[in-house]
Amino acid sequence: MPQTATTLHRGEAERLKALLQYGVLDSPSDPSLNEIAALAAQITHAPYAYVGFLDANRLFFKSRVGFSEREQPREACACQYTIQDSQPLLIQDTAKESRFAAGAICLSEEIRCRSYMAVPLISPAGIVVGTLAVLSTEPGAFDQGDVPALEILARQIVTRLEYYISIRHQERTVRARQRIERALTVERNFVSAVLDTVSALVLVLDTAGRIVRFNPACERISGYSSAELVGRPFPEELFLDEERDRAHALFRSARSGAPTEPYEMHWVARDGKRHLIAWTATTLADAMGEVSFVITTGVDVTEQREAEAALRSSEARYRQLVEGSLGMVCTHDLEGNLLSINTHAAENLGYKPEELIGQSMYGHIQDDHKHGWDSYWRAMAEHGEDQGLLYLKKKDGSPCVIAFRNKLLNLPGTPPFVLGHGIDITEKTDAENKLHALMRQRESILESVGDGIYGMDMEGCILFVNRVGAHMLGFEPEELEGREIHPLIHHSRADGTPYPWEDCPIQKTRHRHTAIRVLDEVFWRKDGTYIPVEYVACPLVANGNITGVVVAFQDVTERRRLDRMKDEFISTVSHELRTPLTSLRAALGLIAGGKLDQRPEKAGQMFEVAMANCDRLVRLVNDILDFERISNDKLRLERTEINAVDLLRRVAELQHSSAQNAGLRVLVDAEPVELWVDNDRLVQTLTNLLSNAIKFSPPGSEIKLLARPLNESEALIEVRDEGRGIPAEKLDMIFERFQQVDASDSRDMGGTGLGLAICRSIVRQHGGRIWAESTVGKGSSFFLSLPRHVATAAVHDAIS
Repeated sequence: MPQTATTLHRGEAERLKALLQYGVLDSPSDPSLNEIAALAAQITHAPYAYVGFLDANRLFFKSRVGFSEREQPREACACQYTIQDSQPLLIQDTAKESRFAAGAICLSEEIRCRSYMAVPLISPAGIVVGTLAVLSTEPGAFDQGDVPALEILARQIVTRLEYYISIRHQERTVRARQRIERALTVERNFVSAVLDTVSALVLVLDTAGRIVRFNPACERISGYSSAELVGRPFPEELFLDEERDRAHALFRSARSGAPTEPYEMHWVARDGKRHLIAWTATTLADAMGEVSFVITTGVDVTEQREAEAALRSSEARYRQLVEGSLGMVCTHDLEGNLLSINTHAAENLGYKPEELIGQSMYGHIQDDHKHGWDSYWRAMAEHGEDQGLLYLKKKDGSPCVIAFRNKLLNLPGTPPFVLGHGIDITEKTDAENKLHALMRQRESILESVGDGIYGMDMEGCILFVNRVGAHMLGFEPEELEGREIHPLIHHSRADGTPYPWEDCPIQKTRHRHTAIRVLDEVFWRKDGTYIPVEYVACPLVANGNITGVVVAFQDVTERRRLDRMKDEFISTVSHELRTPLTSLRAALGLIAGGKLDQRPEKAGQMFEVAMANCDRLVRLVNDILDFERISNDKLRLERTEINAVDLLRRVAELQHSSAQNAGLRVLVDAEPVELWVDNDRLVQTLTNLLSNAIKFSPPGSEIKLLARPLNESEALIEVRDEGRGIPAEKLDMIFERFQQVDASDSRDMGGTGLGLAICRSIVRQHGGRIWAESTVGKGSSFFLSLPRHVATAAVHDAIS
């Protein structure tokens, strides 16, 4: 920001003011000043010269020789010292001057001058406004003998600047005079145009009564032209004989300067027609205050007075019409007080007219509609009229609704008032309210059902659609209303073949009085995908005629998925039951047939096969029952506080013999984090995971059971083995029912395919999750996130 005058050196503010008057800062170069700068360089044999002006922050080069920069920082220039001392300044070598930190005066990055000579530019008021300077890169380039020549050139520069100021002042004077002259011309033209275009009559007379101006409106009314009357004495032929003396008296009164009131007099046109003119008179005085002209303006009120007379003559008929009206006709003042009301309207409210006249309408408005009173008056103030519904209370307290249209009237001779007309629509309003209630009830029903519902007209365009149905199809309800439904959602079959409109069962419903049900079709979504649907289409019947169709549809994607899952489940269970039963039947058949009587060792093997398959059947049935209870939320968790170390040690002990028989080591590496879980169900889950790790780990490897806290509310348990691993594409699939990494695992390992699905369900019931990570050939890790005992965790963290 530029510095203010209070922060500048003495005389600095005056100098900046002089610079503004000269208009030299940030302005284009001046050819005459360029010539003077070039002459200074030539006289002193200087390679560089300039005419510079110093403001608060910089030195601005108005003209320059030998370089192209437009300005230089104030603190780096030598001219600040010339201006400060108001004396010529000669510096033989800047390298010997402590005032120049760079040891030179830098006109640019390449030009570093060591010699400097400058003279100040002094205005006639004695203010130093700038400098004329020459510079050289060589030291000792100038001497005092060059100073007088530079001072002469400096005076020439100041003379040129003063000359510019004089020229600008003269130009401003000329422009101001031209503006005044143009304004006077415009004013005269404007007055003349106004007098010629206004609809009012304008008659200007001088003090002798001669006509000075007779505007076109006067010509139209009188039939006389301005040329015929201008310059003539008072136009007596325009006035009736009986009003002529009064006209002269009024003119004399106006000419004397006495105040005059508006008056009405007749004008007689050339064709003999009479016009009643409402006149006003005023005077125009000269510079000495003497009256020069009398200006009279008039308005033809002939038709207005005739209309008023007609209005008065029809007042009686108006009253009869008002009293005979079956609607409400009333007037009220600008305070809302009733001035009049017809008998029918008063009796409809339970009153006589005289009981209401003088009362405020506000007091008869229903309490919950009084807020509309202010908006009514705003409309009257802005537009002079308003219409809408007026909610009144009858004398017995019952409601009355009036559809009104009121208008503000300003009639001459009477205060402004409001004329109102209304019709009692109470019964109609009640019927509409009931209809709206039914429509809201219908919309609530449509929005509350889980099915999609839409209605269409006889042209197949949507009349309405509930939000559930629109969202099923990927639309908002507003996007569907009014559009043809068939080409939008029913244009193709599931295989992509076209579905003609004439084959559509929905459109056929338009011509039959019975509903149809379709179980296997598709509707197309906004994104181009389809959903399988079942729908019922019913005709809309009004007065015995079909006016449209209502369609209720369901997205059966989930139902079909569940049906497929049920079929797959039954098929899988049947297979899993049949396999051990077949082996059991074969083993028992061999024994029962006596074929192994002579081979007791073989019979023993068959008994072992039968026992193993019995055990497998028991496990399968137990797993199916457990999975069913968990899936149906019939398994209740009994949560207790359990230490993760104790839990994992118990699981390891339960599987110790199996691990030992398989040649495996089970290690527990757990932090003492407290869990909030069902002990038995979690033991079941971890036992299942550890059993799988034992089955698929090679002899001599390790299985680790780990536990650590995840955060304040969760802990992480890991079962890590060094087995064959699980392919990445099967990591998510293994937690589904009857899914195994290898189809032969069920036969070789004796698994049911439900263990991991049960584990996932138990963990989810605890509010946690289970997942697996694996590298084929290196092993797998199964992770469980479980809830911590929050209170215990907080205490433990505080102790730590």
